Amino acid sequence: MSLKLNEINSLCLLRLSAIGDVCHAVAMVQAIQRKYPELKITWVIGKVEYQLLKHLEGVEFVIFDKSQGWRSYFYLKKALAGQRFDVLLHMQVALRATIASMAISARVRIGFDRFRAKEGQWLVTNHKIEPQETPHVLEGFMAFAKALGVTDLSPKWNIPVPLADTEFARQLLPDGDKALVICAAASKAERNWLPERYAAVAQHAISKGYRVILCGGPTASEKVLAEDIQSTCTQTLENMVGKTSLTQLLAVLKQASIVLAPDTGPAHMAVTQGTPVIGLYAHSNPGRTGPYLSQDHVVSVYDSVIKTQHAGPIAWGTRAKGNDLMEKIEVHSVIKQLDKLLS
Repeated sequence: MSLKLNEINSLCLLRLSAIGDVCHAVAMVQAIQRKYPELKITWVIGKVEYQLLKHLEGVEFVIFDKSQGWRSYFYLKKALAGQRFDVLLHMQVALRATIASMAISARVRIGFDRFRAKEGQWLVTNHKIEPQETPHVLEGFMAFAKALGVTDLSPKWNIPVPLADTEFARQLLPDGDKALVICAAASKAERNWLPERYAAVAQHAISKGYRVILCGGPTASEKVLAEDIQSTCTQTLENMVGKTSLTQLLAVLKQASIVLAPDTGPAHMAVTQGTPVIGLYAHSNPGRTGPYLSQDHVVSVYDSVIKTQHAGPIAWGTRAKGNDLMEKIEVHSVIKQLDKLLS
């Protein structure tokens, strides 16, 4: 199914979360914009994710604040009242997204193929993207652009950052400074690497003449992790955890030489800025969720772990389970990737 330009004038995109996923979605949106520069695009997005993308050009945002519970659906319906879109791109497989999509009026409603259209998504769509056997999440998203007739599916990003935030990043990390930025915390604690191992890598980077900056969000757990890394490190690290907005963090990641992170949003933010990422993976398949342009730098134990947990064929995207899986990632493996990038 391919739609022609003269058939679509307005498009609604439904992708609420998370930070990494909306970064992938930006590449798809901008691929569509390159082909259809006059297309009116409305994006239904989560409250936190909006803070990163709110300056995106040519996109009108409607915020879905899940913290408001059932009222969030009422407010969404009210915000979209009277609007009917030519196309809805339903790009989130989650029950709340399925329910939210019912507030969006659209003639063509495109969702994932039947195998991936879980959580009731298949009930609220009338077209499907083509099946894909082993796609990266970004490639899965690009299939929505392909369904609209877009042929240039190479990912490119332009996420505008306010000048003040760019200046903030340049004051912290002037052009030419060599710096390793560590975004240590994932959304779930089990996906965090060990503090003493982050510290060992940090010490190695410092010995090579690099500054090491810890970055992350304002949650208590992220601040504690940063403190734990510093307490086991013999060198003083620059701790910026909880001290940046999302757009400031994006600007800092652009100034960085290298980013070290587990499976977490800032890893994908760094990709959008063209900064090399060393991704640490044990629970999820980096072929599906790894930093898209830095797959060669990933340090992963996923393949070995998942084979011990499942006999026979393993479905693409199957997650490994366990609280100690990240311990299987050794310091020397990470330093090996770091040295490749340093050279």
